[in-house]
Amino acid sequence: MSEKFILNFTPTGMIPTKEMTSHVPLSVSEIVEDVHRASEIGITMVHLHARDPKTSVPTYDKSIYANIIKGIRKYAPQLVICASLSGRTFKELLQRADPLLLEDGLKPDMGSLTLSSLNFNRIASVNTPNMICDLATIMKDKGIVPELEAFDIGMINFAKYLIKKKLIEPPYYFNLLLGNIACAQANLLHAGVMINDLPDNSLWSLAGIGNAQLTMNSLSLAIGGGVRIGLEDNIWYDNKRTQLATNEDLLNRIHTIAKANGRELLSAAEFREKMQLEPGNGVYGRKDKIKVFN
Repeated sequence: MSEKFILNFTPTGMIPTKEMTSHVPLSVSEIVEDVHRASEIGITMVHLHARDPKTSVPTYDKSIYANIIKGIRKYAPQLVICASLSGRTFKELLQRADPLLLEDGLKPDMGSLTLSSLNFNRIASVNTPNMICDLATIMKDKGIVPELEAFDIGMINFAKYLIKKKLIEPPYYFNLLLGNIACAQANLLHAGVMINDLPDNSLWSLAGIGNAQLTMNSLSLAIGGGVRIGLEDNIWYDNKRTQLATNEDLLNRIHTIAKANGRELLSAAEFREKMQLEPGNGVYGRKDKIKVFN
């Protein structure tokens, strides 16, 4: 398999705390430094979650995202940056859309768009049809590309609904997340059905929740897909949970597995070209954005 692979780095997430693992980056400086190391190892893009500097709880505050993005772009001006618009904690559109209001050199290239509501172990992520459509509309207006998150095949079908409504445009990028308790499970059948049902002109990566992370990443590298990897999805290096991982550990292992499968990393510049993104280096988001409301 010679097709180059997307490596989507997810350093923080919303769940890990310092009590769970000292390795998770939470402050602006910690996140920036982890992404710095990751970019030196080799990644295509980064999926960012911001934390409140006083409490370390998740925040939607665009000023904190701005500080993270500014720090990253100081040394990696081409790296593709996605800001999380998660509904796990924040319920109002103006909260979830706040990072999309950043402009110019602080503008994210992408924003996460979870394609339905779902239950995690202890909490729900609420994504109503109106919320999904409104976030998609704002992103289209601002030339920010949705990072389409699908936890089961029904979410892929909702993406096709958004296509019919002309709220998202090709090329598309999907994160297919398997192994969550209430969604598609981390096995060949569930992964294959989801991949097979993707719309034309889609790039995709597989992610595994918890112990499923390595299995799904390895599967994707073997069959030609991309990889979503990081402490957001699993804080452990081994499935027996005897060794806490660092993001550097996880990234290095992916590169080893990719090499064994004859896969090369898709660079940020190459991903930008495939996704019709601006070239970076001060200009971000999708080329020739189309305004959908005044």
